[in-house]
Amino acid sequence: MLIGDKWKVLILRDLLQGTKRFGELKKSVGNVSQKVLTAQLRAMEESGLLTRTVYAEVPPRVEYSLTELGQSLRPILDAMWSWGEGYKASIV
Repeated sequence: MLIGDKWKVLILRDLLQGTKRFGELKKSVGNVSQKVLTAQLRAMEESGLLTRTVYAEVPPRVEYSLTELGQSLRPILDAMWSWGEGYKASIV
């Protein structure tokens, strides 16, 4: 349930590379609405998968990064990627 959503897997993929701002995530994740991305990020923060850091600047800067728990999903995502590559090679 923690990563069962299409968008959450893509968010995890992007945050495994490092801290990102909201706009960067929106561009890299793809065709996701701002409302849906915000809801997914909030749910992932509540689950302890990522942290949201707000900087007291004008305009406010918000950054997202994976927690240790979120980072622990790397082997699972790597295995999913490997499986997908193998599947793709088998149908070509």
